[in-house]
Amino acid sequence: MRSAVIVFPGSNCDRDLKVAIEMVTGRAPAMVWHKESALPDGTGLIAIPGGFSYGDYLRSGAMAARSPVMRAVAEAAGRGVPVLGICNGFQVLTEAGLLPGALMRNAGLSFVSRPVRLTVENAQSLFTSRYTQGEEIAIPVAHHDGNYQADAETLDRIEGEGRVAFRYAEPVNGSARSIAGIINDAGNVLGMMPHPERAVEKAHGNTDGRRLFEGLLETVA
Repeated sequence: MRSAVIVFPGSNCDRDLKVAIEMVTGRAPAMVWHKESALPDGTGLIAIPGGFSYGDYLRSGAMAARSPVMRAVAEAAGRGVPVLGICNGFQVLTEAGLLPGALMRNAGLSFVSRPVRLTVENAQSLFTSRYTQGEEIAIPVAHHDGNYQADAETLDRIEGEGRVAFRYAEPVNGSARSIAGIINDAGNVLGMMPHPERAVEKAHGNTDGRRLFEGLLETVA
């Protein structure tokens, strides 16, 4: 599987994501600079990493969402190419209109960095096929603006359509209905605040994140 990691000024989890993808797929992803107007031919997975894109000085992910490469990402997503946005990448996806809602300041107004417990809400997506419905897993978070919010109608719709992928199993940031990750209506775009690339090998303390990448490899390949 040929994959691509999008890199913005200020990204700081791009190499972590590269290592995780290469470890699982056996092939290093292309590192695509934000000013590029096209993705490598044959790209079958696009990953948008965590980090403070453009310093997040305006709104988290707002400037990155206007980078030239995001037009190519949106076009690829429209063709069904899987897109994974983690932490700041989730924020970029909402700002780009590829996912509904917005990420606000954490309810406690403080940076949260620790492993948290998640419940797998949808185990039938491209991204979650290696998990079990209702399973509880542990994935690290590291964010200041991870408080997912949307209007009640949007929340009802994504829940009713089974588009909540992960839910916090403990208080973390005040996210509406404890949502930690959502999928688009076509099922090929996932945004999540926790960092699965930080839980892919035993040295990380657990490997609960590895199955997300393994499921993607199995499904896409």
